Amino acid sequence: MPDSYDVIVIGGGPGGYVCAIRAAQLGLRTACVEKRATLGGTCLNIGCIPSKALLQSSENFEEASHSFADHGVMVEGVKLDLARMMARKDEVVSANVKGVEFLFKKNKVDWLKGSGHVAGPGQVDVDGTRYAAKHIVIATGSESIALPGVELDESAIVSSTGALELDQVPERLVVIGGGYIGLELGSVWKRLGAEVTVVEYLDRLVPGMDAEIAKTFERVLGKQGIKFRLSTKVTGAVRGNDGVTLTVEPAKGGEAEQVKADVVLVAIGRRAHTGELGLEEAGVALDDRGRVQVDAHYATSVPGIYAIGDVIAGPMLAHKAEEEGVALAERIAGQAGHVNYDVIPGVVYTWPEVASIGRTEDDLKKQGISYKVGKFPFTANGRARAMGSTDGFVKLLADTDTDRLLGAHIIGPDAGTLIAELATAMEFGASSEDVARTCHAHPSLSEAVKEAALAVDGRALHI
Repeated sequence: MPDSYDVIVIGGGPGGYVCAIRAAQLGLRTACVEKRATLGGTCLNIGCIPSKALLQSSENFEEASHSFADHGVMVEGVKLDLARMMARKDEVVSANVKGVEFLFKKNKVDWLKGSGHVAGPGQVDVDGTRYAAKHIVIATGSESIALPGVELDESAIVSSTGALELDQVPERLVVIGGGYIGLELGSVWKRLGAEVTVVEYLDRLVPGMDAEIAKTFERVLGKQGIKFRLSTKVTGAVRGNDGVTLTVEPAKGGEAEQVKADVVLVAIGRRAHTGELGLEEAGVALDDRGRVQVDAHYATSVPGIYAIGDVIAGPMLAHKAEEEGVALAERIAGQAGHVNYDVIPGVVYTWPEVASIGRTEDDLKKQGISYKVGKFPFTANGRARAMGSTDGFVKLLADTDTDRLLGAHIIGPDAGTLIAELATAMEFGASSEDVARTCHAHPSLSEAVKEAALAVDGRALHI
């Protein structure tokens, strides 16, 4: 008789481990299957956490090298110790993954170490050992998408994983892809001394975000020295003794040319990791992009099997997966778990940061919704001036008739933190008037949010 659980979660990333912890908190006997040597999935091991550690470290290096003098802090002979920077990144990762393992022990979640395979309804194999479960949750995350003609070797042609492990600063780095991952890692290596060029197939950066924000983002990063080749596609890559030679051409057709790089980062997106799980053999339906098809309650086509996170439709964001994990665990326990997909923020952790939640102007125009816009620049915010970080602005979109907030878009210092206030406001159906009449501390960056809310009604005070 195999070991039996109420819930077995396959995948120990943010969605999976959070789902397992919440299920255990609710009194369900729970196990989590994870084949890595550490918990936390892509996010904690080779994604969100190590990249943010390097973003912080590289920003410190950039400020010490160029910005401290503006504050009267004179630092001479600043040197980069890349090995120490990478070691610190690994220390941050280690602390986080050990924290998850501690939480499993605290909440009595069993970690089944190995590769999970759905043997059928209520049956999971982990490296040959069979386990029974009333409920099986697929939370195996996503993997980098390969680009035809550009073969990864994780040394000269790298994915985000390889870009986090370089042992020297490349003289020339070409980033293929102008989304979150490419811009963050491109920023890291630019600050450390690389000449960075971003090649993007579309005619803009961060597709899906507000177009005005994207244009400002391109300008600000351009001021920092990052070069852009938009509306351009990469059709081939050849490794040589002197680096990598890329073949690029206009996206809509035209003459091809050669671009040289020491390192090429391929960051064109991610896809659901659903292979080798036995899902189709078990009768679990997938869509045409290999994602697991689920209903509004995360149930698949097979009773007792569910899926959350990057393996299902929606933004591939760790916090989205976490919310789904909690909602599903609560539903399995007989409660009423729910995720409001209209208020899931997205953040690019460059400097300045870019954050977005809700609908964009393009969305509202396509949907025929009448709206008002309120904007406020950080150049007019006292705290931003004191920090010396005045690039960017806050932009709010509100319904013309009801004044309800429909979207919020920020480029500026600590945008990823500032967006939380607007997520809370939108979750409770707030109007721009509600935000405008809420007292904000002075001097603070959050005053820019208040002023943008006032600007929706044409009554900003400081511009």
